[in-house]
Amino acid sequence: MGADKYRQSAVLIPLVEVDGETHILFEVRSMLMRSQPGDICFPGGRIDPDDQTATYCAIRETTEELGINEDSISNVTPIDYVVADMGRIIYPFVGTITSIDEISPNPAEVEEVFTVPLSYLKQYTPKSFKVNVHLTPEENFPFDLIVGGEKYNWKTRPIEELFYKYEDKVIWGLTAKILRHFVSLID
Repeated sequence: MGADKYRQSAVLIPLVEVDGETHILFEVRSMLMRSQPGDICFPGGRIDPDDQTATYCAIRETTEELGINEDSISNVTPIDYVVADMGRIIYPFVGTITSIDEISPNPAEVEEVFTVPLSYLKQYTPKSFKVNVHLTPEENFPFDLIVGGEKYNWKTRPIEELFYKYEDKVIWGLTAKILRHFVSLID
């Protein structure tokens, strides 16, 4: 209900093989990006009206951002979807990128890519912190229509923020929430 009012995106958790071990590939967002420059993320983005499915979007965005062909991505599987605070729905998928050496990141979107061994992530416990969200009604809010009026007890709502550290990288936000969920599915 109301999904049409949410910004919908799809991301791919890319599994790659490095020295015979499974890793997850991450992107560092370009500093040229309007939204979240320098943050670490999975490849992906907004579902366009031309995208037939969320799966199609995740693959399309991954090819555009990493400069690889669609046939370099295999075994794409949905893991769940996230209804996030601030009006977003994200559809994460996991898939395998078969030719990591062919990756040529799009500099307009991707500052750099790096990988983290899956074995490290399975053993790591992310740090958890809370961000409190306070509700503030707009100036012309009709307090006269609700019980309690201007004294209504608006609740403060905590949002959990997770932090993974690997070498000099910090993975946090929705990327960390999706990562924790994925790791819990394979543990």
